[in-house]
Amino acid sequence: MRSHERAVYVISVAAELAGMHPQTLRIYERRGLVLPARTQGGNRRYSEFDIDRLRRISELAAEGMNLEGIRRVMALETEVERLRVENEQLRGAARAAVAEAERRTPRRDLVPLSQEVTVFGLQRNQ
Repeated sequence: MRSHERAVYVISVAAELAGMHPQTLRIYERRGLVLPARTQGGNRRYSEFDIDRLRRISELAAEGMNLEGIRRVMALETEVERLRVENEQLRGAARAAVAEAERRTPRRDLVPLSQEVTVFGLQRNQ
């Protein structure tokens, strides 16, 4: 687990780092906007990732969005990031496949085009 994902902050510290009241964090959890880890005793623990997420929620709220709008925007942002990563992976795989094909094949698949210019609709002199 990366340190950014490790849940170490208690709710009071997380609230202070995010610039919010602890009760606000509880509300956001109930609405599904943030999902802190839980200790065996049931206490919430927040990670740096959670703190960043809380700050993003705060930004969107400051722009006038309600909680449902914030939830939807954040879900779309997550999906966009997932698709960006997937797209990069696919582009890398495509580049590797093209490089491998070019390495293995001496381009016998190319067919030379005629050097003649043809104008469609006109008949050729015979």
